[in-house]
Amino acid sequence: MMNVINKVRYTVLLAISTVVVTTSSWAQTSVLDKTGGKTTTTGSWIAPKVEELPDMKMGPFVRLADGGILTVHKTKSLISQDEGKTWTEYPIFSDPEKFEISDERALIRTKKGAIILAFMNLKERSEWNWQKEIADWPGAILPTYAVRSLDGGKTWEKAQKLHDEWTGAIRDMIETKDGSVVFTSMMMLHNPGRHSVLTYTSKNEGKSWTRSTIIDLGGTGHHGGVTEATLEQLKDGRLWLLLRTNWGRFWEAYSKDDGINWSGFNPTKINASSAPGLIKRLQSGRLVLVWNTQFPQGRTEYKLSGGDNQWSEIAASNHRDELAIAFSDDEGKSWSKTVVIAEKGKQPRLSYPYVFEQKPGILWITTMQGELRVKLEEKNFLR
Repeated sequence: MMNVINKVRYTVLLAISTVVVTTSSWAQTSVLDKTGGKTTTTGSWIAPKVEELPDMKMGPFVRLADGGILTVHKTKSLISQDEGKTWTEYPIFSDPEKFEISDERALIRTKKGAIILAFMNLKERSEWNWQKEIADWPGAILPTYAVRSLDGGKTWEKAQKLHDEWTGAIRDMIETKDGSVVFTSMMMLHNPGRHSVLTYTSKNEGKSWTRSTIIDLGGTGHHGGVTEATLEQLKDGRLWLLLRTNWGRFWEAYSKDDGINWSGFNPTKINASSAPGLIKRLQSGRLVLVWNTQFPQGRTEYKLSGGDNQWSEIAASNHRDELAIAFSDDEGKSWSKTVVIAEKGKQPRLSYPYVFEQKPGILWITTMQGELRVKLEEKNFLR
């Protein structure tokens, strides 16, 4: 009898045969307007009505109770009282020589005021040792940690290690209506080597954590499997997870118990490169999605990566030349036209976005890859 994992993989393979050869109708309504725009100080092109934030930190950002803004970098929290113009540093760890916060991280300030950071500790990262003959990396380590502050980021409790296994990225964290805090993580699996996604849930402001079921949709390769998820709570209370895949679209999953169990794994209609997106609930009630589409706008092809059971089991578009945005008024059932807000220009790539609603309707969008630092108004992109 076919076991549960094999059933999932079989379903995925059937879906792939459709996903990789079709183009979403949504993608065909996208907009790339190269009339106007400008070049940033870091060499990227940004669209009209997008404004550069020169010298801004990468993020992610949270708004503090006193009106300040907080982010993190390496071993410190950074607080600004002038909307990011200047920053004051505070140590996060009592033993900073043992820690280095990854650029892929998630940050939140809860309704009760706790600041919670989830990150990978680069000081414990294994040396690269992917073994081609077995398509695996036995013993790969890059731990997931969480740490919290109860005084607005000035002092921090002891960091908690949640797992040792290789964490490809930590991308997102939310607080649910009932006060649960949920963040996305990853875990490398073996025989063969591939990635999986999981979430951690805290019911007590980040004091302790419960691990979810592991989402393993099969695959092979150091970029194989599912990766780098983003999540948001829908108005009906369910959590909606969007997973990076190599299959030409985001895949989705849902949780009815604040991220402990996930089900309903299916491809979405959102065409996407093998790169992560970021979804957020805005104060307007809309959802915003920032991501790299499967292909550059106006094209139906892009150089593929993988397909060799080393990078991945299937060749995938790794397009990161453009960053796009879209909005949904109906909980992700339909979206506004996809608008390209930035193009890489002199940068090698433009991806791994963070989104911060600095004021109602004013979005700061920053990226880990490509040094994009911009802001835009929601109302200008509701096409």
